[in-house]
Amino acid sequence: MIGCGDVGLRVVRTVGARVQWRALTSSPDRVSAFRDSGVLPLQGNLDRPATLRRLAGLADRVLYLAPPPSEGWTDPRMAAMTRVLRLRQPPQALVYASTTGVYGDCQGQWVTEGRALAPQTPRAQRRVHAELVARVWGRATGTPASIVRIPGIYAPDRTGGTPRTRLEKGTPVLQAEDDVYTNHIHADDLAAACWRALWRGAPQRVYNVSDDTRLKMGDYFDLAADLYGLPRPPRVPRGAAVEQLPVMLLSFMSESRRMDNSRMKSELGVRLRYPDVATGLVSPSGTP
Repeated sequence: MIGCGDVGLRVVRTVGARVQWRALTSSPDRVSAFRDSGVLPLQGNLDRPATLRRLAGLADRVLYLAPPPSEGWTDPRMAAMTRVLRLRQPPQALVYASTTGVYGDCQGQWVTEGRALAPQTPRAQRRVHAELVARVWGRATGTPASIVRIPGIYAPDRTGGTPRTRLEKGTPVLQAEDDVYTNHIHADDLAAACWRALWRGAPQRVYNVSDDTRLKMGDYFDLAADLYGLPRPPRVPRGAAVEQLPVMLLSFMSESRRMDNSRMKSELGVRLRYPDVATGLVSPSGTP
């Protein structure tokens, strides 16, 4: 596993003791936590390709969850990893976790995996490059390299995994006529989908990993506020939002799309434990 954070550890818990996981880490502080979770830590740094050579020929399957760098238009980390994976016998499968941001603004239309990519930010463009690197490597080595495109990840037990903090701050959302569709996946369902893609993903195939929620962003925050017993956020026109909100948040409010997840269900066989945010925002104990 490359990039074993919250989602990666959920994959480990989902699978249990059926496999032996090895996880790349550049932080010595995480070594003991990995071992406590039954994961064998491998120290290395994606930004220092020479430290990755030990990964060559080591794994049967590779789950790549690491993000690209925070600057630039390409992902040299994925490029470095695929070069290492070609040094010896390649793995039997690779899954790359990308983002639905690669589709850009679709003006609220339904989006299947066949839609042309139109990234509108450098962040999304870096993901497009990483996808291309993974798929070219897969074709060159004869290895199935699947892409899972992921929207907003949430979970009550995930750090920053719910809208509660934004609601408590009273952060505004767009008025209805300016609002955009938003898409979500519970972290546990994402973990299950990643695992299935490692075994069922077709060669160089793309999968939208999203739940069945069909809400605009403001309605999503209204729903969460009602669940938490908090005031609904104020609604503002887009012009006012530009003046009040940070650039990163505005970027999410500038793209509208509705993800079609039928391929994930039919080909990967994913059965969503949390099919919508109304069920997923509530913890297993029944409390928000």
